[in-house]
Amino acid sequence: MACVGNSVGCSWKLPAMTLSKNLFCGGLSHKVCFLGQRRTWSALSVSGAPESLTLFPRGNFVTRASIGVNGKSDDSDLSGSDNGSAKDSGERVVALVIGGGGREHALCFALQRSSSCDGVFCAPGNAGISHSGSATCISDLNIFDSKAVIAFCRKWGVGLVVVGPEAPLVAGLVDDLVEGGIPTFGPSAEAAALEGSKDFMKKLCDKYGIPTAKYRTFTNDSLAKQYVKEQGAPIVVKADGLAAGKGVIVAMTLEEAYEAIDSMLVDGAFGSAGSQVIIEEFLEGEEASFFALVDGENALPLESAQDHKRVGDGDTGPNTGGMGAYSPAPVLTEELQSVVMESIILPTVKGMAAEGCKFVGVLYAGLMIERKTGLPKLIEYNVRFGDPECQVLMMRLESDLAQVLLAACRGELGSVSLNWSTESAMVVVMASEGYPGPYKRGTMIRNLEEAELVSPMVKIFHASTDFNSNGDFIAAGGRVLGVTAKGKDIEEARERVYDAVQAIDWPEGFCRHDIGWRALHLRQLTNNP
Repeated sequence: MACVGNSVGCSWKLPAMTLSKNLFCGGLSHKVCFLGQRRTWSALSVSGAPESLTLFPRGNFVTRASIGVNGKSDDSDLSGSDNGSAKDSGERVVALVIGGGGREHALCFALQRSSSCDGVFCAPGNAGISHSGSATCISDLNIFDSKAVIAFCRKWGVGLVVVGPEAPLVAGLVDDLVEGGIPTFGPSAEAAALEGSKDFMKKLCDKYGIPTAKYRTFTNDSLAKQYVKEQGAPIVVKADGLAAGKGVIVAMTLEEAYEAIDSMLVDGAFGSAGSQVIIEEFLEGEEASFFALVDGENALPLESAQDHKRVGDGDTGPNTGGMGAYSPAPVLTEELQSVVMESIILPTVKGMAAEGCKFVGVLYAGLMIERKTGLPKLIEYNVRFGDPECQVLMMRLESDLAQVLLAACRGELGSVSLNWSTESAMVVVMASEGYPGPYKRGTMIRNLEEAELVSPMVKIFHASTDFNSNGDFIAAGGRVLGVTAKGKDIEEARERVYDAVQAIDWPEGFCRHDIGWRALHLRQLTNNP
């Protein structure tokens, strides 16, 4: 892979030095979570650091070769033999990942394995990310305070910022960082409207001929209900803005659609995000996720992945942020991937450029492969790596992620290629009982280290964990863990991931038990025609 460019934030190496805790972080007050000190996530600050610790200038935070809790390099069994096509050009970089969920853990994991990446920070991160050794977490860095983020980057020589969640993207963090001269992977606030406003996305599709479901946009509940009555059920009701993955209602009856409209436009269930609704035709077929890296003009497709949105086995129950995923996704054949690139991704990239807001970052297209035509239609765009799809993609990526993302920041993706493991990967999300509804926080989770020892190909990504006063892992959110595994095929990956799930002792947690069923069903049909 050719990812050569002007050096940004090149690291300089000096002999190791020992600093007193009073000098640690040069006086910064950020809470820094040290590897292995599990009990200090909530309270550790500079004053809680060891009396002395060894640092390499701009480099040793959590390095690519850092040692994990089991005494060996965390990526010894999961990385590619040569780190893929991104060869070390001599450029060194320190990365900062913005966010604190399972997606961000996976990004930290991949950046840590990048041969050109000297160190990885994550803000705010979470207890599991810190404990795993994938990054040094800065728990009190306000990611919505651009000045604070810029100051941190300059203090620590950060040469690449990767923004994970959608909220800081829409808030304009990337705009401020780029203006401050810090290479940042992610779209501007204007370009992030592709996710921040479904109406914006739909109008772009109309203007540039991108296939999508028929729709109408409403701010008046009576007019919205009249349109639903004319169209009939099933039908889809969507909040226009960001609603934490919960603003889409697939209404199977007119009554359900009316209730969804009332909840958004009358009751204000999603605040300003639901002050405008999109009423969309119900598409029948198979959903798939398609990801592409974009540098403003060029788009580079990633490997295929498919997630499971419904909370229950058999795709039952309400939608969630995602209960599991696998890669590759057999539904996205090479032919279909070409169709997606030509009819959806590239017209979007060109359209955004023509509208004066070039898109740089990840385009995550939620697709429906229509049953009646076999062709893809765009359901929605996200402007960041999907969660949990990111987990399986980062498990399979063998290229130097840091260099790839820097190439995107510089508009150089046209000369980049990616190397992927030929193996399959699967992630099963473990969530707090009650999710996506009300759930209890603070329940204890045991045997996580034992679960990762089930196979060298198992990795647990932490979406929302913390420590209690005894240093035990506890659940701190709805989706809590992403138990992930690779295997020679989807069957082996599935066996490994569910063996690891079985090893985890968390009575108050649950997961789906049928992740990957579509791919397994297709393999069975192929093997037994």
